Amino acid sequence: MSETRRILLDGTIVTVSRDGDELVAGDGRRVPADTATHLPPVEPSKIIAVHLNHRSRVEEFMTRLPPAPTYFHKPTSALNSHGGNVIRPEGCKYLNYEGEIAIVIGRTCRGIAPEEAGDYIAGYTVANDYGLHDFRDTDAGSMLRVKGSDTFCPLGPGLVTGWDFHGKGIRTYVNGELVQSGSTGEMQWDMHYLVADIARLITLNPGDVLLSGTPANSRPVQPGDTVEVEVDGLGRLTNHIVTGAPVRTDVGAQPTESDEVRSTALGGDWELRGRKK
Repeated sequence: MSETRRILLDGTIVTVSRDGDELVAGDGRRVPADTATHLPPVEPSKIIAVHLNHRSRVEEFMTRLPPAPTYFHKPTSALNSHGGNVIRPEGCKYLNYEGEIAIVIGRTCRGIAPEEAGDYIAGYTVANDYGLHDFRDTDAGSMLRVKGSDTFCPLGPGLVTGWDFHGKGIRTYVNGELVQSGSTGEMQWDMHYLVADIARLITLNPGDVLLSGTPANSRPVQPGDTVEVEVDGLGRLTNHIVTGAPVRTDVGAQPTESDEVRSTALGGDWELRGRKK
């Protein structure tokens, strides 16, 4: 396996290779990985995410998987990086983490079979598919503001090539406490299937990102929290939750706190979840 990262080095965007605890530029300059200013490891033209894929998440929501995966789109303006701040607007309450694995496309991909998909994947990185469920009542179909707001797609720290996705653990920590634990073994549709499914109708370009789903126990976080997602062999992605400006009240739908919002944000802990079918 090998890992590359994109960082700011002396004011310039540089792609570096990871060598243990150091990052090495092509000209030989070295910088400690834990002090580097990271950027998203890839520059996608699109970010596509699957709704439900992990069996533990399906069981938590007391629902059934559809016969085939369904997806939503996150705008590229949602991109964030390792060490970056994730903004919860003032007046909102339900900003949830979702630890995931991101698939990164390496070659233009269209109309391929699942068994061919590995040849079109550049590598993988860690992702956190944040969701602002205060807007779920208006955006549940598209997930546009729920999942697509600025800063809501951290990726990193690096792009890892030669990684085998089978049987890998996914863990999320909030302030050092383990809050999510799952495995790629509980995914209904694996990485190759997801790529082939999307590429039937949508051309995937080099750098494009597919988010492959989260395990159970996505919950809200608060300003001041530090959230880390760790995936076996891919590293640990760290972000910090901060308060942002309030959402304008003179235009558009406003944050809500309905049963649907609370039950989605709080999962199995919400007392009405058992009554919602």
